[in-house]
Amino acid sequence: MSSMMACRPASAEAPFSFAKTPGQLPKTVVPSAYDIDLVTDMKALTLSGHESIAVTVSGAAQTVILSQAGLTIRSATADGAPVSVSTDEKAQTLTLRPARPLPAGPHKIDITYSGPIPETPNGIYYDDYHDAAGAKKRMLVTQFEVADARRMFPCWDEPAFKATFRLNVTLPAGWQPISNMPAETVTPAPGGAQHVAFARTPRMSTYLLALVAGDLAATHGTADGTPVSTWAPKGEERNTQYATQAASEILPYYNAYFGTAYPLPKLDLIAVPGNYEAGAMENWGAITFIDEDLLYDPAHSSPGTKELVYLVVAHEMAHQWSGDLVTMAWWDNIWLNEGFATWMETKALDHFNPTWEIWPREHKGREAAMGEDALATTHPIQQPIRDVSQAGSAFDRISYEKGEQVIRMIETWLGPDTFRDGMRAYMKAHAYSNATSADLWNALSAASHQDVGTVARSFTEQPGIPLVSVSETCRNGNTSVSLKQSRFTIHDPDASPLHWHVPVVIGGPGVTAQKVVLSDNATLHFPGCNLAIKANLGESGYYRTAYDPDSFRSLKANFTRLDATDRVNLLGDQFALFLAEKGDLADYLDLVAGLSRNGETSVAVWQDTIDHLTRLDDLLRGSPSRPLFRLFVRDLLKPQLTRLGWDPKPGDSFPDTLLRPQIIQTLGIMDDPDVAVEAARRFEVWRKNPAALDPSLVQPVMQTVGLHADPATWAVLADVVRNVPDTEQKRRFFAALARSQNPELVRKAARLAWSGAIPNGRIVRVLTTLAYNSEQPDLVWEQVVTNQAEIASRLTPQGREDLLPSIAGATFSPDIVAQMKAAPASSATSGARIAASRSAEQVAANIGLRLRAQPAIAQWLPASHIGTETH
Repeated sequence: MSSMMACRPASAEAPFSFAKTPGQLPKTVVPSAYDIDLVTDMKALTLSGHESIAVTVSGAAQTVILSQAGLTIRSATADGAPVSVSTDEKAQTLTLRPARPLPAGPHKIDITYSGPIPETPNGIYYDDYHDAAGAKKRMLVTQFEVADARRMFPCWDEPAFKATFRLNVTLPAGWQPISNMPAETVTPAPGGAQHVAFARTPRMSTYLLALVAGDLAATHGTADGTPVSTWAPKGEERNTQYATQAASEILPYYNAYFGTAYPLPKLDLIAVPGNYEAGAMENWGAITFIDEDLLYDPAHSSPGTKELVYLVVAHEMAHQWSGDLVTMAWWDNIWLNEGFATWMETKALDHFNPTWEIWPREHKGREAAMGEDALATTHPIQQPIRDVSQAGSAFDRISYEKGEQVIRMIETWLGPDTFRDGMRAYMKAHAYSNATSADLWNALSAASHQDVGTVARSFTEQPGIPLVSVSETCRNGNTSVSLKQSRFTIHDPDASPLHWHVPVVIGGPGVTAQKVVLSDNATLHFPGCNLAIKANLGESGYYRTAYDPDSFRSLKANFTRLDATDRVNLLGDQFALFLAEKGDLADYLDLVAGLSRNGETSVAVWQDTIDHLTRLDDLLRGSPSRPLFRLFVRDLLKPQLTRLGWDPKPGDSFPDTLLRPQIIQTLGIMDDPDVAVEAARRFEVWRKNPAALDPSLVQPVMQTVGLHADPATWAVLADVVRNVPDTEQKRRFFAALARSQNPELVRKAARLAWSGAIPNGRIVRVLTTLAYNSEQPDLVWEQVVTNQAEIASRLTPQGREDLLPSIAGATFSPDIVAQMKAAPASSATSGARIAASRSAEQVAANIGLRLRAQPAIAQWLPASHIGTETH
């Protein structure tokens, strides 16, 4: 067993200190309580407000600087005396200058202001939608993360400036008002309005404040004495029951796990129809969701939606502790919120649904994170964040999925009970305050008596992925296994060599597992020879593994004896070694080719296989090998369709209900003639009676039909996109019509995306889907660039930063990449520059990969013994 080496990053992060926390605002004036009175005019779409802010000054303050964006300041006073006012829209600040400096101690700031209520889904905004009966309705929504509370009221809009909030708001009469705390009074107001006074919040960050109001209805439950309600537009409340049940069982589980009871007097979950850019937002006590992530309609929703709703509810509820009760000090630690909540959502889903094969399927997120983390444009989990735009770019797979995997690795290393004890101490120590990663490592170290920080920092304070190389020798009846670490990269020949402290779990079928923290090289010994020894058992570590030929041969021979998690881990690593030019594609394809023959039924294994084979198929665009490769994929998957059948059956396992539509859709995309005929038949039945098509089959049938659609069929799909009220069906049917490869229909689909048929918050996503599904990204790029100004007018600042890089990411054209990088929007902000750089690097990697993949596939196919399909 190797010893620890002092290879931690050069400057380890310190525990939370308010004074040393980064940010734009001075820390000489600190708020403690806001009293906000807001009057909304939902016809004129304007707001007017007055706020009184209790502040504490440390040392004489000649100015008071706080955040605002797009507001008109009517007047301001400090302790009742008028102050001069100036705003800087570029810096998004408001500066107040009293006649004399404010002395140290408590003071009161009063500000009167007004502002717009826009349609773009950030800050305070309006959402126009059609209800279930087709009537046009309007609701009021807020979305403040990262830094848009300043669009509703002047404030210290940085997470370390925690304070309490008392919100009083005038709204249209009859609208259901929801905020973080319960309404204490609701009284009539002039002009057919109502005045709502909400109770004061606990101490919290500005980005967690929420206000939602509209024609809403709910289902209700109770969990550990806390009222739980799930709200939706009236008429849709029947579809909130599943989320209410999920939240009601999750809340007691979290209360017990964190050792700190949920501290607010109620918990509301709110479905926002359509115009919502985030998937969900963890506003304390008033969580908002895009409707498709909260509403489950058994008549229309797929099994995947059922799981998604549970996951997203569990994720946002985890934030009520990790993020809300204890908040990261600054956005460089956003992973403390998001990585932890992603890990906790999976833990909760697995706890309550142990037969759903949850942890093996987390492999998908791991692969997505590693795909980004291997490139030159990756970044550490903890990265310096210099401004709001850059903070937005940190909400990525490194923060979420890599963060989740690092948390899981540390939990496995320390043991779940020890890890939980450390989390409880961390929550208790930092409740109603802020923390850094160092605070978490210190709490876990105290609970475990291990040097957690040294291990964890090697994964959070530097970028990249370790590669653990495994080689075996057998002498005197014992197997010696040598482990070496290096850095795993893709398309990054100049990557800096890095070093990690890697918790490794290694063993195999019939072999007792051993644990080691790999800091340099290590040699482990196992009794017996001819063993199948695998590293990263249970896929509990964040690293890639490469095996010497003998070790790989033993694992291949014993593949079916491995757990599903280890089978999918081995497959993922073998594919990644090909991507990194460290392994042969044939090794991966040989493993895949035997899956059906070996009776593979794991949805995790098939999901990973479908993802990778679909990527290879995409790399074969224009290659003469593509038809034969698609024949191989069809031969591989057809036995699964035979096993599962087209129609759900009583007694189907939940994983099988997820796998069936994936198999059918992939066969349809791979030009299976039988699936195409059956999908067309079921489409015609659906046109006459939509209820005749099982909800789980809508997506695969529509995607297959969309691929072959003539203009008339395409128009049917487009009409659904225009007319269905819910986001789930809009995106599902848009993805289907986006399968068409007819250039004119691709152009029409692009125009449809920003015509108003798709909610503003989903425009970038559906255009990206069109670029990939149509296999004509350059045509989509042309449409987007030509209409960029019109599209951008519907987008948030984050959406405008993501638009061009998202579309360009689907291309294989260096010219498109050059256009994207040269576009003014790609250098407008630091976040835009990051997005453009990442997109360009991904395209360059894909171009190089295609040059290697096409000949490797062509060489492998003749020896693959493709079966007997007639065509």
